[in-house]
Amino acid sequence: MMRALRAFLVLGGLMLAINTLNAAEAPAASASADPVQALLDQLPDADYATKRTIVDELVTHHDPKVRALLVAFLEGNLYVRDSDRTIVIAAEEPAGHTRIGTNNGLRRSLRGAIARFDLSDPDPKARLAAIEELMRSMDTETAALLREQLPAERDPDVREAMTGAIAIGELTSEDAEVRLGAVRALKGNLTADAFNRLTTMVEPAADGTPVETDARVRAAANDALYSIKRWRSFYSLVETLFFGLSLGSVLVLAGIGLAITFGVMGVINMAHGELMMLGAYSVFVVQQLMPNHIGLSLLVSIPVAFLVAGLAGVVIERGIVRHLYGRPLETLLATFGVSLILQQLVRDVFSPNNRPVETPAWMAGSLRINDILSITYTRMYIVLFALLIFAALLAILRRTRLGLEVRAVSQNRNMAKAMGVRTDRVDAMTFGLGSGIAGVAGVALSQLTNVGPNLGQNYIVDSFMVVVFGGVGSLWGTQIGGTALGVVNKVLEPLTGAVLAKILVLIGLILFIQRRPRGLFPQKGRAAEA
Repeated sequence: MMRALRAFLVLGGLMLAINTLNAAEAPAASASADPVQALLDQLPDADYATKRTIVDELVTHHDPKVRALLVAFLEGNLYVRDSDRTIVIAAEEPAGHTRIGTNNGLRRSLRGAIARFDLSDPDPKARLAAIEELMRSMDTETAALLREQLPAERDPDVREAMTGAIAIGELTSEDAEVRLGAVRALKGNLTADAFNRLTTMVEPAADGTPVETDARVRAAANDALYSIKRWRSFYSLVETLFFGLSLGSVLVLAGIGLAITFGVMGVINMAHGELMMLGAYSVFVVQQLMPNHIGLSLLVSIPVAFLVAGLAGVVIERGIVRHLYGRPLETLLATFGVSLILQQLVRDVFSPNNRPVETPAWMAGSLRINDILSITYTRMYIVLFALLIFAALLAILRRTRLGLEVRAVSQNRNMAKAMGVRTDRVDAMTFGLGSGIAGVAGVALSQLTNVGPNLGQNYIVDSFMVVVFGGVGSLWGTQIGGTALGVVNKVLEPLTGAVLAKILVLIGLILFIQRRPRGLFPQKGRAAEA
């Protein structure tokens, strides 16, 4: 009994009897009066060619049950009861039933039929999906079908897709004038289907003869392809520049905190990457505490990461770094030891494995500009986030007492001390501020890479590169230097590969530093005076 009940489960858990007129009890004349039911009665015993004809005829009847039947037929879930020839949809084959068979040709017909059925769907997204499905087997007949639907279409995106699909379908027309008009209509169309169809027209066949016999159509196709390739190259460059901008924003976030501590205090903090790691783990912890509010948890993680990393930075400065001022090599070794301690601490608390961090729904997906260019929301938000952090830090250094003292100490420590500035307090606050910014950078990195004990090691070298290139202690230098390094790196990657691109960037930076040892925007400070 339970086996029979499971066999009659419909997709989704319910069984759907297609003969909704209850053909088993209704008179035969009533069933035959329903054209959909009459077609269904022919389906079980028809051959594949007849089944394709039946499917095409079913689409002409805009009966809601037709689409469910076509989907079930495509997925192999359509059965006929042996006793009374009733057609049912079931998730698995019930006893006493026989599956209505399909083959590759019939399945192609079913996908096209479902797409044609969806062209009348009120949802524009469903209509766009239907057009994309029809594009797989576009011909003059399908183009004629879309042309009939075009006057009634009001959505501009759907109309554009429909117009392109019609032109692609008309490329197979026997009339050269129709093909010529279709080629001209596709000029500037950036879809992959249009590009591939036009490319096929201009390339010679296997025997060397041209696929397109009409010289005017071939010339127009070549002209259209040239225009499409030019636009594809342009948008590909725009995408590469955006990727470079997003990478540059990550480098700025990673380096901007280091620029503060290095510029003011002359401390080479090798634990800077681990402070970013603490910020990334802060996101994981907050999400564990707020599992039902992932979007909000990411925003909460920003101040939490700032406080956690900032307090860790103050402890490092007060406990270790302040005893080593003026001894850069010992400071470097001491902070390197701190970085190892922090890595092992995280392994003991969270385990050596990477921890999962979810991306909020409002950061998922991408902004589709056209068929060539799309921008992921995650990278777009990180670019904006980096600009906000930079603006906030600039305001702190320009508009607050702490910022005034930091600038005074960086320009002339002895004079600032003589004027009553507590330089030891400024050192601690500056180190804490730079460390807090590193923690905030870790929040952004948690959305781009794995959150694990080695996260910081991947960015510590890049952070120093950005600081040295931009100019020690210069925020504007860090911003411009990080952006420039990110863009150059992404531009080189398609030409040389990711590894060689990094090597070339490093070599270029070394040569640049030979000419300008203080970077793009040198700033007089303790590190510069040394």
